[in-house]
Amino acid sequence: MPDDTPDSRDNWWCSYDSEYGFVGFSYEVTACQSLKQLRREFKDIRHRFNGRYIRMYGACDREGFYDDIITAAWDAHLGVHALVWFGFDGSDIWMTRRDTLLAALHTNPKAPFVTRVLQFGSEPLFDNVLDPDALAEQVLEAKANLSSLGIPVTISEMAYGYQERGGAQSVLDAIDLVDAHMLPFFSQEASTANNSWPIVLTDLDWFIDNGEGKKIYLTENGWPSVTSPGVQPNSPYAVSDIPNEHEYFTLLDSKCEFFKTVAGGGVGWFAHIYSDNMEPGYGIYDSEGKLKFPFHLRTQC
Repeated sequence: MPDDTPDSRDNWWCSYDSEYGFVGFSYEVTACQSLKQLRREFKDIRHRFNGRYIRMYGACDREGFYDDIITAAWDAHLGVHALVWFGFDGSDIWMTRRDTLLAALHTNPKAPFVTRVLQFGSEPLFDNVLDPDALAEQVLEAKANLSSLGIPVTISEMAYGYQERGGAQSVLDAIDLVDAHMLPFFSQEASTANNSWPIVLTDLDWFIDNGEGKKIYLTENGWPSVTSPGVQPNSPYAVSDIPNEHEYFTLLDSKCEFFKTVAGGGVGWFAHIYSDNMEPGYGIYDSEGKLKFPFHLRTQC
């Protein structure tokens, strides 16, 4: 990052076709981390793992929190996939979160130079938080709001979410890029991570065929090392342990050359998630802050 914000975002971001392979981590913010912790962990993502981005997950409603995200990301030389979190209680607090985030994007001078995209929800179609046309309208309104800043808008969703209940073509048409969920452990065909590529490819092909040539990222993307009440397989053969979590990312890394060639600028993927303290079983770090397995994956090939 430069010492001061540039006068323009022209040529600020690298082209989409350079963003394939591993790009960063999903990072849960429900704990409302301090600026000190954000700075420490964002720099770890950048320097230890060569990550480009964090993809926010969950919500922190502390006043000024997204300004702390911006500050920490700027200091660590990271971009952010920002998120309007709907939650699971059916309330309308997401509207306040939306308005607060949009305000921060306009008032913080560093925000447009850190925020790569704004996402609505994490599986909002699957969770049926809004009718697809209403969700598409939210995307379009946010795009208009952010047009002067050049920040694209999307939703974060799995292929099935777009296909259920008659489909969501209006949302596919509205989004600027595809932030896709890839969680093959939950497939009825799941066994081991080493055997999951056909499952991954089925969903990825759906996005390629229906995503209108838009850039694709795999945002919520991983394989759990342990199960929990909210993380249960749909196949009796699905194996959850640390070797399978590791093998899943190794599998994706082995497909770097393929990801590079996908239309729309290739496929970039995030690891879900930075720490087991955020989501049990999905972290690259365990709950004691120790790396669970070697993690040195390709950002280019």
